[in-house]
Amino acid sequence: MTIISPFAPSSLPELPPIEGVRLASRACGIRYKGRTDLLFAEFSPGSTVAGVFTRSKTCSAPVDWCRFVVSSGTGRAIVANAGNANAFTGPAGVTAVHNIATTAATLLNCAPGEVLIASTGTIGLPLDDSLITTALPDMLTCMSEYAWAEAAKAIMTTDTYPKVATRRAMIDDVQVKLNGIAKGSGMIAPSMATMLCFVFTDALIMAPVLHEILRQGVDRSFNCITVDGDTSTSDTLLLVATGKAVHAPVLMARDPRLAEFRTRLNEVLIDLAHQVAKDGEGASRFVTLTVKRAASSRAARRICFAIANSPLVKTAIAGGDANWGRIVMAIGKSGEKVDRDRLKICIGGVIVTENGGPVAGYDETLILTHMRGRHIVIEVDVGVGRGMATVWTCDMTNAYVNINSCYRT
Repeated sequence: MTIISPFAPSSLPELPPIEGVRLASRACGIRYKGRTDLLFAEFSPGSTVAGVFTRSKTCSAPVDWCRFVVSSGTGRAIVANAGNANAFTGPAGVTAVHNIATTAATLLNCAPGEVLIASTGTIGLPLDDSLITTALPDMLTCMSEYAWAEAAKAIMTTDTYPKVATRRAMIDDVQVKLNGIAKGSGMIAPSMATMLCFVFTDALIMAPVLHEILRQGVDRSFNCITVDGDTSTSDTLLLVATGKAVHAPVLMARDPRLAEFRTRLNEVLIDLAHQVAKDGEGASRFVTLTVKRAASSRAARRICFAIANSPLVKTAIAGGDANWGRIVMAIGKSGEKVDRDRLKICIGGVIVTENGGPVAGYDETLILTHMRGRHIVIEVDVGVGRGMATVWTCDMTNAYVNINSCYRT
């Protein structure tokens, strides 16, 4: 029985229709029984697309295909399945992607190179693409502009709740909408994206501009989360703009008219990234970790991830144990410049170390109370420069081991 995350919302926000986008989901039995596992999203002709993808050297066939599609800057559909990653499947995996794209393109009267494909699930198992291609015609007949929650559910794997977010922004005097869905729970240490995330807007923005603002937004959101330190073979984040909003087109990333839209896009990405970290496999605590006064922002981020990915730190947090010595250890192993004798660590706003040692007489009961809450805040000052970074992670409990020890079986 799946244990629902303590961070699961009691209800999902209502995502409004976005003109030019329709969605459908279906249970195809790709891996799971009794639940949906296929998403078919259609967007209007002329829609622009951008994407960022895993840097894994063993990436999936769908990732290679999506890179090809987004290079043109336009698209008409996304077909995404859960349960099978179609990764490390050789020529058969490439053929499966081609068959799915061709079937969807025939239904939409477009080129296969306008159909984006995404898969998530078990690595190394052949994907029976007929389960998908035979479902697509019926799915097209039941498309809905309201099916956002169902779409998010269809791409889940070990997620315990669907992840959605929505915002509105002004471009000129026209209100535009942004809706996003994501999935991710384990194998989360993104390198350019999360496992799967799709964001849609009705704004009229050219593809190179979409790519630039998405790249920057991802670096501040999905590239700042980790659950277990493992980067997926399937990481795919796509941004689709249908251009149905009635405003002058945005042609440059520096266009001042884009300022509010960029802010709202970043909010959607951070919202979804936080939801992924909170739903980390077996997680019971959400951790915000900030490193200050590092040699550079890059150095600060490396120190952050050294702490956030440490099994010793994560298990201490799971147990509500204020063992800050493990944080000291993780800082030291980062390989970045640190002034040991100026190192300061705060947990829940309480300074526990400074000047190269523990603070005399600090009240550990305050730390223990904080460590037993749901939201943990850790701040580290390494005392060597001006670099700063924040990452988000979760604890690691026995449930993580249980989930991953029997994932295939």
